[in-house]
Amino acid sequence: MSLTTAPALLGEDETLSLIESVIQQSEAEGVFVSLDEEESALTRFSENQIAQNVNTHRFQLSITSYFGKRSATSTTTDLEPDAIARTLRRSEELARFAPEDPEWVPLLEPQTYDDRAPGFDRATATLSPLKRGETIERVCTLSKRAGVEGSGTLSTSVFQQALGNSLGVRSRDRGTRSDFSFTARIENGSSWSRNTALAIAQLPYLETTQTVIDRAKQSMNPREIKPGVYPVIFNSSAFADLLPWIVWNLDARAADEGRSFMSRTNEQGKPIGNRVGEQLFSPLVRVQRDRAHPLLQTSRFFSNGLPNTPLDIIHNGIPQTLSYSRYWAQHQSKEPTGSFYPIVMAGTEQSLSDLIAQTERAILINRAWYVRYTNPRTLEVTGMTRDGTFWVENGQIAYPIKNLRFNQSLPEMLRNVDALSTVQRYGSTVIPGVRISAFNFSSVTDSV
Repeated sequence: MSLTTAPALLGEDETLSLIESVIQQSEAEGVFVSLDEEESALTRFSENQIAQNVNTHRFQLSITSYFGKRSATSTTTDLEPDAIARTLRRSEELARFAPEDPEWVPLLEPQTYDDRAPGFDRATATLSPLKRGETIERVCTLSKRAGVEGSGTLSTSVFQQALGNSLGVRSRDRGTRSDFSFTARIENGSSWSRNTALAIAQLPYLETTQTVIDRAKQSMNPREIKPGVYPVIFNSSAFADLLPWIVWNLDARAADEGRSFMSRTNEQGKPIGNRVGEQLFSPLVRVQRDRAHPLLQTSRFFSNGLPNTPLDIIHNGIPQTLSYSRYWAQHQSKEPTGSFYPIVMAGTEQSLSDLIAQTERAILINRAWYVRYTNPRTLEVTGMTRDGTFWVENGQIAYPIKNLRFNQSLPEMLRNVDALSTVQRYGSTVIPGVRISAFNFSSVTDSV
């Protein structure tokens, strides 16, 4: 059996020609066309054996027609010319009868995009099911030999996105991505980790597997400690489930309307602006939008056509800007920012082991689970630790502890950051491990 398979995505010329054809056929005053296509492959394993092996091809063409301030969007997954023509006519018909949009913005003029294309790895794009299966076989063999139950996923994808409008915007990107997640369970112990990379060869899956197995064994027979406020050390995988909540809530409109932790209010509680430029977090916290980061190399543009340019979001603990939609930027006489995506937080050269060695006492958290709002206005959340939680004492992991539920203000958490480790990629986020001087736990949980 071949170890490679050819991706079935449309070529660049074919993709841009399709978008151009739709625009030329349009009878609307304006039209915006976007194309998303992905070929993904997933191998799932459980109890040390492969349970699922699937390949999926997804294609979607969306057409938005405009008549004045009226618009409507129709979507098709059919590449046939007749189907595309019907989708275009449907969007025009619906747009003529749609109500006027009170937050209407005009179509984008032509944009300038970065010359540096997203990362693309041919070996990842052409990886065969057999090769994925052989990789998982190595993982399951390690699990069996260690006496643990291993489960998880290995996935690869090759994708492209393209867009254009009747004013002359045109762009197309393609890229690859690979992802490995692994959970090890043994009696009442467990651990988990995840790695993401643009190339399958960059996934340290064997190293990750061994680390997770060792940590699962370490986590057996946990002791119970009293809830309270403790110093904590977050593995980067755990912190990746918390930091994005802060960034997602750096929204200019919510701040200006008094609905955000970034809102400034007067004595009567009425909004009087936002808190950009204030020292809200630890000086160690530096967050950027950086699609060209070596671990990422993602798309050059957002789904609305705005360029995905580098942007300082938080510098030395001070928010530098908020996320402005095109409408709110127009309303406030600002420039639209595009989404705060992807998220890159700066780290250091220290390892997580270095942070542990420098710590007198703390709780080591490997995973944050089921994080949910308790107060969106102040950005307080609740969640649980999971898959390996440990007591650290005198620079060493002393013993495993039972999982804890936390109730924590995330802005306060970022104020209490006092050390950072090296960064790793999880999904489309690059995150370091962090040490927090004070973190609030409200109860013990029975989760493993």
